[in-house]
This record gives sequence, C-alpha cells and structure tokens, in this order.
Amino acid sequence: MGRMIGARLQRREDARLVRGAGSYVGDLRLPGCLDAVFVRSEVAHGELRGADLASARALPGVAGVWSHDHLPSLPDAPPMLDPDSVRGRPWPALAAGRVRYVGEPVAVVVATDRYLAEDARDAVRVDIAPLPVVLDPTEAAASAVQLFPGMTNVATDKEFGDPIDDSVWREAAVVVEAAYRQQRISHMFLEARAILVRPEPDAGLTVWVSHQAPHRLRRDLAAAFGLPPERVRVIVPDVGGAFGGKSETWPEYLAVVAAARRLNRPVRWLEDRAEALTGPPHGRGQNQRVRMAATADGRILAYELHVDADVGGYPHTGSFVPTATSLMATGAYAIPHVHVRARAVVTNTAPTSPYRGAGRPEAASAIERTVDSLARRLGMDPIALRLLNFVAPEAFPYPAPTGYTYDSGDYAGALRVAVREADYAGWRAEQAGRRASGEPPIGVGLCTYVERSGAGEEFGAVEACPDGTFLALSGCCSTGQGHETSFPQVVAAVLEVDVERVQLVERDTAVIPQGIGSFASRSMQTGGAALQRAAGRLIDAARRRMAEVCAVPVADVEYRKGQVHAGGRAMSLADLAAAGQLRADDIFAPPEAFPFGAYVAVVEVDTELGEVTVLKLVAVDDYGVVVNPLIVDGQGYGSTVQGIGQALYEQVHYDADGHPAALSLLDYLIPTISELPPLRFAETCTPNPNTALGAKGAGEAGCIGAPAAIVNAVVDALGIDDPTRLQMPLTPYTCWRAAR
Repeated sequence: MGRMIGARLQRREDARLVRGAGSYVGDLRLPGCLDAVFVRSEVAHGELRGADLASARALPGVAGVWSHDHLPSLPDAPPMLDPDSVRGRPWPALAAGRVRYVGEPVAVVVATDRYLAEDARDAVRVDIAPLPVVLDPTEAAASAVQLFPGMTNVATDKEFGDPIDDSVWREAAVVVEAAYRQQRISHMFLEARAILVRPEPDAGLTVWVSHQAPHRLRRDLAAAFGLPPERVRVIVPDVGGAFGGKSETWPEYLAVVAAARRLNRPVRWLEDRAEALTGPPHGRGQNQRVRMAATADGRILAYELHVDADVGGYPHTGSFVPTATSLMATGAYAIPHVHVRARAVVTNTAPTSPYRGAGRPEAASAIERTVDSLARRLGMDPIALRLLNFVAPEAFPYPAPTGYTYDSGDYAGALRVAVREADYAGWRAEQAGRRASGEPPIGVGLCTYVERSGAGEEFGAVEACPDGTFLALSGCCSTGQGHETSFPQVVAAVLEVDVERVQLVERDTAVIPQGIGSFASRSMQTGGAALQRAAGRLIDAARRRMAEVCAVPVADVEYRKGQVHAGGRAMSLADLAAAGQLRADDIFAPPEAFPFGAYVAVVEVDTELGEVTVLKLVAVDDYGVVVNPLIVDGQGYGSTVQGIGQALYEQVHYDADGHPAALSLLDYLIPTISELPPLRFAETCTPNPNTALGAKGAGEAGCIGAPAAIVNAVVDALGIDDPTRLQMPLTPYTCWRAAR
C-alpha cells in the first residue's frame, strides 16, 4: 500500500484530453437536436412590462420562443443550500414581473441551429421600465430601494462567537482597524456552462451537463418537474473546469428542460464567453471591516469581523460563502475574544456562488492583512507575531470560537519551512539595501491559513470482475481533478494489485446509486476514503466466499495480492467473481478536515508606473497524506495562478447603471504563463486523524494563501500604514496612487 499511496503517476485522463479527444457536452451529437439561446435583460433593475416574440417566432428554423408568460408552469430555481435565505425572493427561470441584473434570462429561443436562434433572439423586443439600481452590498443593506418589494435587501444576517465587551478595546495596548474589499471575479471556466436534455418515451429525461453534483441536479430536476428521481438520468461528460460554479441548478437549465419537454426533442444550451463573464456565477464580492486588539508584546486579545457579502440579484447560491468566511475567521490563531457578523445582501448584479476556496480566501485575507498591520503598529517582525499567536500543536483538537473544531495542525512548522524555502533573511537584507540605495522597493509578505475541507457522506464501491479487472464506483464527480488516476491508486493500494487493473466509474446517476459530488476539496478526503473502505470490505467478502468454498472458518482464509488462500488452495478474486457478483459498497461520512499552510511572496514595485512584479512565491501546504503528489502539484499551480489573478488582475466591474464592463477576454484580465512568477512548492504532512487514509482536502490552497501574501508584500514594499489605501486588484493605477 505504501508504494502506491504517494506515487507520482501520470494522469490517465491526459492521454485523451491533450489530444483533443475528450468528450464535452458541446461535442455530443443527438439526432434532431435543437439549440437554445436566451434573450437577456439589458437593464439592471426594472419592471418587466412584456416581451414581443412575434417577429422571432416567424423566422425560419425557429421551433419555439417563450417568455415566462408563455410557460406559466415553469418552476423557480431551487436554493443550493440555505432555504431560509430565499423565502419571499423567488428566482424564476425566466424573469417574471421584474428584472434584477443585467443578463437575467427574459425569454428562451429554440431553433435548428445556434445561428438561427441568435437571429431570432435579436428579433425579440423587451419592454422594461427602469428602477433605481443598488450595486454595493453595504449601501444596499441600508437603501430604501428594495429588490423584492416589502422585503429588506439583507437576505441573511448571522453572528458567530460572542459580542466583545467595550472594555477589551479600551484597555488594549494597541487596536488596529481597517476596511477591505474582496472584489468580484469571474469563474472563467475553460468550458462555460452547458446542458443537453433529451426527453424519453416514458416522460423521463436524460441530461448531459457540465456539472459537479449530478445527483443533486437529478433531485432538483425531478422535484421541479414532478418526476420520480429514477426517471431522470444525469450524465456528466468531461468537464472543462468548475471551481464551485457548476454545483447549482441554474435557471437556464430549467428553461432548457421545459423547452425540450414542450417540443419533445433534444435541446442543448452552450453558454458563450460574454454570458459567462456577465454571469452568473461570479465569485467573492465582500466588504469587510475588521478590528483587532493586542497587548504591547503582541498577544492578540480580540478580533472582530463584519462582512457584507454581495450575493447579486438572487440569494439562492451565495449565502453559503459569508457563512464559510465567518466560520474560518480566526485562521491559525488562538484568540480569546472573537465576534463575526455576516450579512448576505442582494444587489442589482449577477448572483454569486462559491468560487475556488469559497469563503476561506475571504477569511484569510481579512485576518492576515490585519495581522501584518498589527505587526507594523507594534514594530514586530510579522513572523514573530504569528509564532506568538498560533494555535499550539498540543491544543488539537481545537474548538475555534466561531464554531468549527480543528482536527490537527502544526502551523509554526509550516511557516518555518516557508521562511526557509523563501530565504526570508536574504530578501530582508536585499530590501534594506534597496531602501538605502534608492532602487525600486521590494516587499515581503506572509499569509498563513487554515481551510475547511470535506462535507457530508460519500458513496464508494469496488467490484471484482471475472476478467481480473476491478471497477471502482464513486459518487464523486471529477471536473478535472484526476480521479481516473488517483482513485484507482487508493483501491490498488488496498487490494495490492496493479493499478492498471482498476478502472473508475462515476458521473452517471443510472450507474452510481447515490453521491454528493466534488466540491469543498472533498473528493479524496471523503470519496477516496469511501473507496478505501469498500476495497477492504471486498477483501472481507472474498474471504467469506473462499471460506464457503473450502468449508473452513473465515479466520483461516488469508488474502495476499489479489488472491485468497485456504486449505492449501488459492483462488484469485477473478475466480471468485466468476461464481457470482463480488462487490462491496460503502457510504462514509468523516468529519470535516482542516488543511493548513504558509505562503511567502516577494514583490518589486515600480513606483513611477505602479507595476507589481512577483519575484518569488513560496507555498507550503499540509494536506495530510497525499495520494498522488503530481496531481496535487498541478492543482497547486492552478489555484495559485488563480490567487495571483485575484491579487493583481481580475475584477468584474459594473458602471453606475449596473452594466458589466467586461464582455470578452479583451476586457477581463487573467494571468497567463507569461505572468507566472517563480513558484516553489513544499509540503508538511499532518495526517487526517479521522480517516484511515489520512488525506485532507487539496486543490484550493493557492486561492487562499497567494492573494493575502502578495497584497501584504506590496504594502510592505510601499511602507503603507493604512491598509485601506490598497485594495485588490493591485492594478498599476491602484499601486501608483497608493505610493503617493
């Protein structure tokens, strides 16, 4: 088992994906398939008076055009997690009565090909009477403009920890305060959202979709259209990225299903890049206010965080994120007094959803920027301040004051590795030399983080086949994480067989009886652990069957490398499977785990032009036991580049009327390989104490650690006392202005 767990095996998937032989929703061809496009609101907030569809319906090749008035039974979009946040705020699949963001679907057009459908879309005339627009969540919370008449714009208002007595702030030696913005960013999938729906003769549905949670989508579609779940089959082909934004049941999916049922023909919708940029989904989007108190020697006494989260025009997907921010608010620190208030606020912008990290980057940014601010105020090295306040290894399991219980960790150990790998002392000496000589300044920034990974139960099964191969069945749903390689590694390790003999089956609700999906860094921690347990149960089942064959007690049957031995006989698992199905299932629900790490960024700032150059970025992460380091390294690169994007480049911007500025990649900046700085990855290993596999979640850390480290480094380079002056993204203009 030890040789397979930790092996850097090349990803099986890559052989087809890099050759362009993958199969995505857009590659599927069904006889008689029609294409859907959406007429979308060009007004951010307004009264929908009607839509003239006659000209569109008259065009050749058009099979149907419908608004909400023509599909009165069209169901509303279901909430993803928090039903309380959406009561009284329905999200119709096609706008009804009012529009609440630019890009909201108003009508659906179905034609024999996409080009004809787009022509028909352009022929639709929509009458909308504009209403006042609110874009900022803090302003929206206090505004008299109500997105849902008779209801406040605050969808949820939650508190964590206990209110802090004023005496704590009065008597503290030092108190620092700041306001931060977590700007909106686009998920920027390589493959945007996509769905193809085929009605079946039994009035059921087969759905091919780019998604993260096929069983959840099956449940939602069945409930929305009054079907038994077994009549809805959801298949997820290859997926070109998800990052949290493909977990939901989006309004467009409901409209496509309704059109397919109405026409009794297959209908597909492939989102284009302009639709994907204007959203939904968008990620992040928080206003944060912080306050931190400490003793003169640097002991943190209290931390207060207020979050106003922009969840867009409908709160169905975004209220989870501010809650996650609140629960992870204290990061790696043992702080006696903690209070967090988090509001999810509707605005006239596209709805937000979880985006890689989903609340943890927002929490890490707030506390890590504040800790650096405290270090500057105290005149302490930021490393020393962190080491003084970390949760100690002997304190685990550690009950954080916001509600989570951290399972394990050595935060000081990870930081010390990061400092060593970055040559922290060397860069500090270089910084001092540059200041003395007047050369362009450099800065060194730190971020230590704790994240939560895993949630809920997961299904896993392992079956021995008569031909000597094995099937591993998982309720997870790969969206690019490498499950086809890493999950067979887990099974092969337990069975002590060649990994090439193990094949993974997932992403089809007709084959996998149940599943939760892939998000929250849960795949290996939960799904991999379920497969490990199922493989162990398969061995137990084989021993029992061999005991029956040989008429011996089970205790006398031994298992070694794919064979069972008893009474002088040996049979392979394939031999036993030939006599009848040999399979073991498992459903496993381990507690959430808490990976952690430390990042160090070194930057140079051109104070004349405001340009930031990342000279070095060191990432030290602790994911527990790593099954395939090659795959984890790849996810580290991907998430770190996305973290760099948030820190320096990316932002979904709206004008005063609520129109998004970015409609193409000419308008929205993302880092490419040309902007990739020198990266150094290292790991520590604190095994997950709650599973035999020992794995914690991996794949989101770079989005958590990189932004705060880079921002702290730029603040350090410019010597800024007020951190509010520097907000992401750190564009040249932002840095140029802050330098002055």
